[in-house]
Parts: sequence; structure tokens; C-alpha cells
Amino acid sequence: MNISSKVKLNNGVEMPWLGLGVFESREGGEVEKAVLHAFNYGYRSIDTAAMYHNERGVGNAVKQSGIPRKEIFLTTKVWNSDQGYQTTLRAFEESIGKLQTEYIDLYLIHWPKGKRSAETWKAMEELYQKGRIRAIGVSNFMIQHLEELLPGCYVLPAVNQVEFHPELVQPELLKYCQEKKIQLEAWSPIIKGKVNNLPVIQALAVKYGKTPVQIVLRWDIQKGVVTIPKSSNPERISSNADIFDFNISEEDILKIDRLDKSLRIGPDPNNFSF
Repeated sequence: MNISSKVKLNNGVEMPWLGLGVFESREGGEVEKAVLHAFNYGYRSIDTAAMYHNERGVGNAVKQSGIPRKEIFLTTKVWNSDQGYQTTLRAFEESIGKLQTEYIDLYLIHWPKGKRSAETWKAMEELYQKGRIRAIGVSNFMIQHLEELLPGCYVLPAVNQVEFHPELVQPELLKYCQEKKIQLEAWSPIIKGKVNNLPVIQALAVKYGKTPVQIVLRWDIQKGVVTIPKSSNPERISSNADIFDFNISEEDILKIDRLDKSLRIGPDPNNFSF
């Protein structure tokens, strides 16, 4: 494996195992510099969202990079206030305009909103069938949310992006998605830097000659989970990608698994108010 390695989604589209998340990267120079540095280091997957308010900066960086559009994998998401059939269609047009592209590689429902998400999905399926989106999926969907959505799906979600890290492993959700051929993707994989202070991870970092962050990102990939660590720091963006020259033993994978506390740092998908 290397930074160019990809996983084949359930519709045959290939998605990089590693991407750059741009949550909290400010619109304009900050996000543009981060994305351009990532591209220069070999990244080809960028994860943004309407609610990050930096889609235009991402689009600017894609244009400035000179990299052929077909080599870049762009993900964005429809925000909760835009969910619904017609509102999703409008939100998509806004996102694609800001990103300055003719298509989106992966479009996600940002949070589960019950019946509204079912209407959102219909709009996304229509855009998918027209070739304006290469793959569609969801974010922050637990098993019960998927079971509510799936019966009405003509197109199976290709990806489920969720909070996933050593203190929130969610083995039942991972197994469910694997069985349904829905690719799990991790947001906040390094727990906002907390992995640097976990003794088990620190010890493994010494053993493998890597940083604690690199250990956890490699753990993600070896568990079959796509990962998108967010950063606007050039050194960290580069360091986060240096995870393809070693393998963690199965015994050590289990050591990390056992750190699971079902502990969230983000909102609970079963109890949020936005």
C-alpha cells in the first residue's frame, strides 16, 4: 500500500484510503494552502461539507493544483437544514458551484434526520443516476438509522462516515457495514490529538518507530476503515501520510481495540438538536 492506494466501493468507484479533512480550516488562504500542500505530498482525497463554509477554498486549490480533476476525489455533504428533496437539489447546486466542478465524487447526508433523510436520499439518487455524483453515502448513521433508510433505497449507500477512534471503536457498526458492503470512514480518528497521550499508543509508537498519530491512522486502515485526519499544519499533513511503510501486528491491533470506551467527543447521532 501507499498514499495512492484505494478501496473499491460497492458501486465499483475507487476511493483513496487516506484523505485530508478540512473541518475548521478557514475559507480562503488557510484551507487553500492546506489542500495544496496535501496535493503536493501525494494526497488525492479531500473531505469538506457545506457547513464547513470552505468549499470555495477547496475548489480554488483544486484549480490551482493543475492536477487533472479525474485524479482527485472530492467529498462534500448536505447539511441538516437543507435536507429534503427539493432543498437537497438546491444545496447540491450551491456546493458544486463553490467547488467549481462538474461532479462530486462522494456526496453524503451529514446527519440522520429520519423521514427528511429519506427524501434527501431520493434527491441524491436522482443526481447519482444523472452522473453528477459518482457515489452517495451517509455520515453519522448508526445501525438503527441505516435500517430505517435502507428499505427505501434504490441505490445502496457506498460510505458511512462516523466518529471512529481507539476510544470509540463501534465493532457492531463496523461489522454491520462490512456485511452490507458499506465502507466505513473515520472522522476525528486521532481524538483531537488525545491519542498522543494514551500510554498503550505511546508504547506502540516506540515499538514501531512511529508517532502515536501514525500508529492510530495505520490501525484505521488495517481495520478496513478509510481515514481523513484533519489538519491545516503542513508538517502534520505530511506526517499523517507516512503510514504506508509498516504493519501493526494482529496482537497490537487488539491492544488498540481494547482501548474502546464507547466515548464520544462529537455529538451523539441518537441525541442531537441541530
